[in-house]
Amino acid sequence: MTGKLDGRVALVSGSGRGIGREIALKLASEGARLVINDLDADPANETAEAVRATGAEAVVCAGSVTEDGFAERFIKTGMDSFGGLDIIVNNAGYTWDSVVQKMTDEQWQAIIDVHLTAPFRILRAAQPVISAKAKEEAAAGQEVFRKVVNISSIAGTGGNAGQINYSAAKAGILGVTRTMAKEWGRYKVNVNAVAFGPIRTRLTEGSADGDSTIQVEEKEIKVGVNPDLLSQMEHMIPLGRVGTPEEAAGAVYLFCAPESNFISGQHIICGGGFVI
Repeated sequence: MTGKLDGRVALVSGSGRGIGREIALKLASEGARLVINDLDADPANETAEAVRATGAEAVVCAGSVTEDGFAERFIKTGMDSFGGLDIIVNNAGYTWDSVVQKMTDEQWQAIIDVHLTAPFRILRAAQPVISAKAKEEAAAGQEVFRKVVNISSIAGTGGNAGQINYSAAKAGILGVTRTMAKEWGRYKVNVNAVAFGPIRTRLTEGSADGDSTIQVEEKEIKVGVNPDLLSQMEHMIPLGRVGTPEEAAGAVYLFCAPESNFISGQHIICGGGFVI
């Protein structure tokens, strides 16, 4: 631990499980104070306890990122608990796949809402806080950098059959990233994105019979990549294997560290060299 994020307040959506949990733990290991979010309170509390076990501070803001008023509650939790807002990681999401002729309006809108509309709302809710803090710091002659990391995917950079909703949302978040880098540069906010390639999580861990599902609110969503297909993909990855959640978190941390203070409006692909 180098303490490069000592005292920084980090909000990570979807951090009760998988990659989000590892992002929270990685930021905590560098001294950040965490606001943990998950759709369900139990995994959010479990991650918060894991963060506290490292000696870092954590609070929970459970609930769906797509709910009306969630964004404002998320930002308020960070301000009320820690009095600041330094890092936002828009990570929450899931997949709900189908080919275009079979995809329903509900499927399309649900994925757009969680991956694109929710980050927009969170950033909109954060603006008054960030603007006020930046003005105070500028008046005091201070240059303080804040970080936004949006999570994209190689489905957003190159498209992916059967994922028109997810691909569109993940391409859209790259547009959000580039735009916010220009809008918030005057506030000394670095806005970047990480596009994940194949990472081994519950969304990719599939069964041979294709019956893997997750529960999202009242919906049972089929997820997972057939193990044979995942094995084939591994042969296409130059580094020879699927990535881990810890490695995915490391890529996000790169954009949260002070070494990235002059990098903004960019995206990197964390995929072991695999692109589509």
